[in-house]
Amino acid sequence: MANQLSRLDQVFAALADPTRRAIVMRLCAGEASVGELADPFDMALPSFMKHIHVLETSGLVLSEKSGRVRTCRLSPDALVGAEDWFQQQRAIWEARLDRFEAYVMKLKKERAAAKRPSRTTRKKGAE
Repeated sequence: MANQLSRLDQVFAALADPTRRAIVMRLCAGEASVGELADPFDMALPSFMKHIHVLETSGLVLSEKSGRVRTCRLSPDALVGAEDWFQQQRAIWEARLDRFEAYVMKLKKERAAAKRPSRTTRKKGAE
């Protein structure tokens, strides 16, 4: 369990950076060399490689070196833990919102009942 949380923390930390999110989005279209991935960014290659390393450590990206070219590809399996976490959180919040909605409806009914004059009140006023 602790290892799963650690992996989840690594995935969220990797995705917290806009440069790394852009890399992941680019890799959704298919594998690419580090040079192709780095091209749109105005940073030195060693700095860019730190981003690749973070993505690899989190398990989001796999890379393979062939000669002088390092090719990266997305590893969507790393997102399974994040997806599970989101589903659990969604279930928790949906249950909370359902309880809140039921409470609000109960309050509305109570207020509506309090505003309606009772039968005994109407009879006294009619005499």
